[in-house]
Amino acid sequence: MPIAAFLNDIPRPFWIMAMVFGFIWHWPIGLVILAYLIGSGRFRRWGCEPGRWYNTAQAQGFGWGPGGRFGKWGNGGRSDPPPSSNHAFDDYRAETLRRLEEEQREFMEYLDRLRKARDKAEFDQFMADRRGNRPAPEQPAA
Repeated sequence: MPIAAFLNDIPRPFWIMAMVFGFIWHWPIGLVILAYLIGSGRFRRWGCEPGRWYNTAQAQGFGWGPGGRFGKWGNGGRSDPPPSSNHAFDDYRAETLRRLEEEQREFMEYLDRLRKARDKAEFDQFMADRRGNRPAPEQPAA
């Protein structure tokens, strides 16, 4: 496996240059290099290599994956973000999130009261119009 180890040690800028020159010199060579880069996973995430700090379990909560920001927090069910190393910031963040959730709950209750008041006003208007448009009861002739 010395060939695979050698190919893995080549930095990305050289792969890009090789691909560009391959397309310029003879397009099938460039296509083969592009297929290798895509197949080996070198085009998936350009800034992230396995084993780096951004691939740790703490950073996995931020992204598009099933455990990421938009999969976990975007669906309405908030999960606590991973703690940072600064306890004062963690306390501030927890208090701010609690306060924002309380304000959101109060706002939703306010909107619910507004909807109920609007519905009641519309219903009262409907009943008043209905009573006003009803033919008057006829008086028996004497």
